[in-house]
Amino acid sequence: MALHLFHLLLFLLLSPLSYVSSVGINYGTLGNNLPSPKKVAQLLQSTLIDKVKIYDTNPDILEAFSNTGIDLIVAVENYHVANISKDAAAADDWFGTRVQPFIPATSIVAVCVGNEYLTSDDNLDPDALVQAMQNLHAVLLKRGLDRKIKVTTPHSMAVLASSFPPSASTFATKLIPTMSSIVGFLADTGAPFMVNAYPYFAYRDNPSTVDLEYALLGNSTGVHDPKGYIYHNMLDAQIDAVRSAIDAIGFGNLSMKITVSESGWPSKGDPEDTAATPNNAKTYNTRLIERAQSNKGTPMKPKDNIEIFVFALFNENKKPGGASERNFGIFNGDGSKVYEVDLSCEFCSNGGAFEKMSTSGQVRGPSVWCVAKPHADEKVLQSVLDFCCGPGGVDCREVYESGKCFEPDKLHAHASYAMNAYYQMHGRNYWNCDFKGTGLVTFSDPSYGTCRYRQQ
Repeated sequence: MALHLFHLLLFLLLSPLSYVSSVGINYGTLGNNLPSPKKVAQLLQSTLIDKVKIYDTNPDILEAFSNTGIDLIVAVENYHVANISKDAAAADDWFGTRVQPFIPATSIVAVCVGNEYLTSDDNLDPDALVQAMQNLHAVLLKRGLDRKIKVTTPHSMAVLASSFPPSASTFATKLIPTMSSIVGFLADTGAPFMVNAYPYFAYRDNPSTVDLEYALLGNSTGVHDPKGYIYHNMLDAQIDAVRSAIDAIGFGNLSMKITVSESGWPSKGDPEDTAATPNNAKTYNTRLIERAQSNKGTPMKPKDNIEIFVFALFNENKKPGGASERNFGIFNGDGSKVYEVDLSCEFCSNGGAFEKMSTSGQVRGPSVWCVAKPHADEKVLQSVLDFCCGPGGVDCREVYESGKCFEPDKLHAHASYAMNAYYQMHGRNYWNCDFKGTGLVTFSDPSYGTCRYRQQ
């Protein structure tokens, strides 16, 4: 009986299920001065960012993020959607050549089919989008990956006929048939509805009618919806507008997760764009990151956590459009910050220190450790600690009150020590640092003071 319980506990703790709140970021590459993907992956391991969304399947990026503990969302480019929509074989070929070779070492959790596909080009076939999503899901189902990797598509707010008041929002009439098919597919497969939501654009285009503090996610006096909801920031209103549109096509009774796949604020724009300043960008993105970590919902669904992907990681100097389009990044191409935003975390690589990237081409050594993700669910972490220090066989005396790793007396610190010891004991396989999605592999020694983390 005891042996059965041990194996059950081991299965529950090491199964790759995620109960971790996360902060995501968009990693675009339309620049000629950007660092290598390997350096980007190293950089992000020093931060609280644990999900990265890209706009293609760049093999260098997929390889760079292997065994980092950072989840990756890849994409089918808009121009490739039609080909994948033709038949399942085309979708299978795309997945087999572009994605399959990198898993499971690279944690790919979603495929975005297109980006703002329905509103970016009138010549694109809406039916092709739906069919491509269905074909890719069929491929994942056949390969047994449908629970790990979800298929979705990010929309712009332009899919709505109107976004205010939020409670009366509907999808644009001509898009209702397509949106009904997409929402039905997402509901059936458990994938999130993704929306790119930018209060910045609403303020830029209507500065006389939109309050700046409301757009910057500040605690304004509140905007009242006719159904009694009060909104203290525009992003929540935009999210609930999408929720109302989903309800209006008959899916209100289903549990539909909404993800903000892009949101950000530029630090620079054209001369007439007075809102695009470093200070406004810092204010918005600081509050956006706090919003992502808050585990709070919206006035319509206060208990539904909203996953958020900040736009963007880098300024992209080759991106077309106005000046603001090239200045949404938190970082410059050399890894220095455009403005100060705190992305540090206490138990990440390098102790959470976020430094400018070296251009020396430094290569990582063979040493590798396992630590707890910075925002791992504490109930899960406590179970992990109990397991490692009990049936897992780890000698945890160093995290007891008289031990060298007792301070700081925090669950994340103690769990990190125990998780690493277990990881090292069992051969440093990537699955030995999963711990129900709470583990993070790091190439930087987390030891501090007299507390030494074991390594092979």
